[in-house]
Parts: sequence; C-alpha cells; structure tokens
Amino acid sequence: MTSIRAGLKRSRSPSLSSSIPSSPSKSSHSEKKLRLAASYSSESPYPTFPHPTPEDAHAVYEVLAKAHPQHARSRLPPKASNNSAQTCGSTNNVIDSLIGVILSQNTSGKNSSSAKASLDTAFGKHNFAAIAEASTAKVVEAIRHGGLANKKAATIQKLLGSIKEKHGKYSLQHLADQNKSDEEIMNELIAYDGVGPKTASCVLLFCLGRDSFAVDTHVFRLSKFLGWVPEKADRVMAQAHLDKRVPDEVKYGLHVLMIQHGRVCKGCKKAGSREPCILKEYRKGTKAENVEDGEDLKSVMT
Repeated sequence: MTSIRAGLKRSRSPSLSSSIPSSPSKSSHSEKKLRLAASYSSESPYPTFPHPTPEDAHAVYEVLAKAHPQHARSRLPPKASNNSAQTCGSTNNVIDSLIGVILSQNTSGKNSSSAKASLDTAFGKHNFAAIAEASTAKVVEAIRHGGLANKKAATIQKLLGSIKEKHGKYSLQHLADQNKSDEEIMNELIAYDGVGPKTASCVLLFCLGRDSFAVDTHVFRLSKFLGWVPEKADRVMAQAHLDKRVPDEVKYGLHVLMIQHGRVCKGCKKAGSREPCILKEYRKGTKAENVEDGEDLKSVMT
C-alpha cells in the first residue's frame, strides 16, 4: 500500500448540533446549511448504503496512484506564498484559503489562479480590509479573469463583512487552533453566506490539515461511476456520505487523485465512452453490483 501521511488523529468530535456558532447576521440559507450538517454529523445520510468500504477506497487509491504517480503524494503543507486558488486553498491564512476556493468555483485552474493573482496585485496579499471596503466594481474588475466575477466579488465582500462583524477583525486564524473539532470549524465556515460544505471541506483539508473529504464535480462524477453513492444523491449528500465512509488516511490522497483523473481521463467523462479507463478495468475486475438497484455496473463502464 502506498504510504500516505495521515493528518493528526483526533478523538471523535461532539455533534454539530451542539457546536453551532451564533452569528449576528445568519441568513435562512445559512440556518438550513447548519441544520443539514447537524443531521449527518454522526452518520451517513445513506446509513444502509455499504460503499465505499475502506478496502474500496484503498484499492481505488492504489489504482489511481499507479496511473498518476506525480499526484500520489503525501499531504503538502500549506505555504503563505501559495496562490490559494491554484492550490485548492493550500495556504496558511484561513481567509485567503476561503477566497481562493471561492474563486476556483465553476472555472478552470488557470483562470482562477489568474484571478487570485490579479486580486492580490490590486489590493495587496491578505489586505482584506481593502477588498471589503472597495467598490464592488473594483473587485469585479480585479477578478474578471476567473468568470462569474460579479457573483464572486459580492460573495467575497459579504464574507469579509460578516467576519469583521462577528470577530471585530478580518481574521479566522482562531480556526487553526488544534483544540477545535472539525465540526466546530465546519459549522463556523458554512454559517457564512456563500460558503458551502465543499468550500469548507477544502479549507479543512488543504489549509488546516484536517482529514475531510471534499466532493467537487470530478469527485462526485467518479463516485457515482464507481457505485460509491446512490444514484439519487446530490453533491452535498454525496459529501456527507463519503466523508463518513472514506478512511481518514486516504482522504487527502484520494481527493487529489480523483480530481486529476477526472480532469484528464476521456474514458469515464461521458457515459458510453469507448476510450480506455483504468477505473473501468478496476470495476470489471471487482465484478461489483450496484447495491441499490441490483443491476450490474458493467453497463456504465462501456
């Protein structure tokens, strides 16, 4: 088994419902996110769905690690100099990580990293007060390269305003406290408008060094392809399920490898593709069946 440096082990955290932070300006959408997170704090939303098993997760990690050895690596420590949009939030400043992940949504890595570099040039790296207090038009212009600039600029400025309102300063570094549970951190992050479970999970995984399994479009598609989530699952429910099922020691490596494979493999991007894919071969080898409807998964591999 390829060695992966696991994150620090922690005792089981208290339930989400017992640690939901108060917020002076919590929206109804934020309340909904917190209630949903609390519902699945201790078990999967699909408790009788048995996949992936720990063996499934380790096996797929090994298959993908052989196919993409340059991405089969131990957890990389976050660096202040990193472009947080280019590195899925891998920087040691929590707000910078959040902004980077927001900018990376619904666009390419090249576009999002360009937008983040432009934002830093326009306002100064970590000069969150300048971003918050600028006209929205100026922020939009700075991040225009990344797409959806109007929406993302408004989200970033509202996020910064909420952080300042709650904490009296532009900082979330208290979330780096090792005594805080993953659930406490997740709850504070998703309480902010514009921050969903995937964005928060990326911050946990890449910025704070926690064992969290973020589900983006690539991970979601491949998880369905592998039969790891029910067909009816959406991305939020898939993340809640997979975060409970994937072992901590492979969460980082498997996430990175699934994203890389999802980006480059033509064989599993479209249903019915006849291009080769190592995951097709893996599924054929396991002769697994879809436990939800009993149908042979071979039909989705050809």
